[in-house]
Amino acid sequence: MSRRMPLALGWGLALLAMAAFSALGSWQLGRAKQKQAMLAAVQQVLAQRDSPMSMSAAADDSQATRYGWVAGQGRFISAPAVLLDNQTRDGRVGVRAYRAFQPVASATPLLVELGWLPLPPDRQLPTVPLPAGVQAFRGLLTPPPSPGLVNARPARQADGTLLVAALDLRQLAPALQLDALAPRVLKLDPDLPLGYARDLEILPNTLPPERHLGYAVQWFGLALAVLVTALVLTARTRRGKGAIGGRP
Repeated sequence: MSRRMPLALGWGLALLAMAAFSALGSWQLGRAKQKQAMLAAVQQVLAQRDSPMSMSAAADDSQATRYGWVAGQGRFISAPAVLLDNQTRDGRVGVRAYRAFQPVASATPLLVELGWLPLPPDRQLPTVPLPAGVQAFRGLLTPPPSPGLVNARPARQADGTLLVAALDLRQLAPALQLDALAPRVLKLDPDLPLGYARDLEILPNTLPPERHLGYAVQWFGLALAVLVTALVLTARTRRGKGAIGGRP
């Protein structure tokens, strides 16, 4: 591969690089397929929204990773608002506001997403008033956004509001002085008048399947480029040795 590097060592490094690039490409391809399946599942649920489930479905641990369209009544619990940080909308930075809600049909409260609010340059957190009285809701039950590797420990503000980098429901329950929270959160129907700017997007602030597919192609392309480069350098090395060996 190079006159300064033994052929076997060069190929060993090339194979390691190809294996690494291929592994990254496979991971990106898997993420694309996973997110495409999530979007397809949501579309199927939304197509059947005329037959909503009871809000008690939110507390079903066996369905914690699935989606569902629910409707029902209940009251918001007198507990601090939860603000999910680092949420963008239309190119602006803000937070997503959540409050704990007690459905009539279930003994287990759940978090309800009220919508997105912008943050000013000084990052002054918005106030999220507690809606009073019985509320009739409908919306999409979803697993909470994946926390990834971030620290999801709630940061309590001066007014009691909880600022979080991710929704870890097990950590949030005691912070809200609740025994437990349902394993899914409710994204309110955007047509309802309550709350703030919102939608039924399940992949906010994350890469769509198309971007993962694009990255997969790039990683596989790099693996192919390493292979081609290794073959070309090997051929040149062998031709050079042949020319030297053929001199009189």
